[in-house]
Amino acid sequence: MSTPLRAAITAVGGYVPETKLTNFDLEKMVDTNDEWIKSRTGISERRILKEPGKASSDMAVKAIEEILRKKQLDPMEIDCIICATVTPDMVFPSTANIIGDKLGAKNAFGFDLGAACSGFLFALTTGSNFIETGRYKKIIVVGVDKMSSIIDYTDRATCIIFGDGAGAVLLEPTTDGLGIQDSILKSDGSGRDYLHIKAGGSLKPASVETVMAKEHYAFQDGQPVFKFAVKGMADVSAELLEKHNLTGDDIAWLVPHQANLRIIDATANRMGLPMEKVMINIQKYGNTTAATIPLCLWEWETKLNKGDNLVLAAFGGGFTWGATWLKWAY
Repeated sequence: MSTPLRAAITAVGGYVPETKLTNFDLEKMVDTNDEWIKSRTGISERRILKEPGKASSDMAVKAIEEILRKKQLDPMEIDCIICATVTPDMVFPSTANIIGDKLGAKNAFGFDLGAACSGFLFALTTGSNFIETGRYKKIIVVGVDKMSSIIDYTDRATCIIFGDGAGAVLLEPTTDGLGIQDSILKSDGSGRDYLHIKAGGSLKPASVETVMAKEHYAFQDGQPVFKFAVKGMADVSAELLEKHNLTGDDIAWLVPHQANLRIIDATANRMGLPMEKVMINIQKYGNTTAATIPLCLWEWETKLNKGDNLVLAAFGGGFTWGATWLKWAY
């Protein structure tokens, strides 16, 4: 029997801006404090892309360039770029196309995928399906968000949570049984009431009024989002294990979306995983939306061994959520 063609992650790259925004900085901006932020979210600081004229594409390019260096790849060899983001450079063209232009990836087609914090997982599954058809050999999946561009720094409910960053992976075909094994992905559009940006779309185009009313910033109703996220992320991760007769003992690492330490704890508990098998860097970067999962893979790359079982899990605005099981390929 021949082993099926699968998509394997063969390289990772990441980038976070240099500017740090600490809890102590935020204390001077809004009515909050370090202890309160840490106890509720687990975040101490986040990175902010401050340079004028820089956008999501610039961070994505830096993350992808690291992959090209590591693999000694010519940008012309890339077949496709899938960019998961909710902070595109522009409404159109897609940020993926801008990234391709900046990289010189002239043979790649590209598109953006918007699924908020689950964006990277949705994009990873999409990219792996392209590889499994046998038509494409090298696909870049990048999660990037410049959340500082859509955050109101007078709104203490959201400004403490989010940061900027990018993480990318290279997908290539494999027949050795490694790579992406399965995903369970879900969405529920009724969640839009609790987490959204009110204006700037076709429903409510930008106007003087929408700008004055601060309707171009992220809005979050924390309690319902938290409840949905704890349940959604934990349920889908447990469902994925059950489907494949896996237990926490079989999993080397849980790679959770970095939204909130309490949500991560709940997911690990549900999977029967001790915290030392969970990747956590929320304290340094906050919630970088589509970038959190690939940034974890980037930071933990040296600790990953060929054949390791990883579960990637996320929950995002929309609502979107999901879990992916993969076997590390190098």
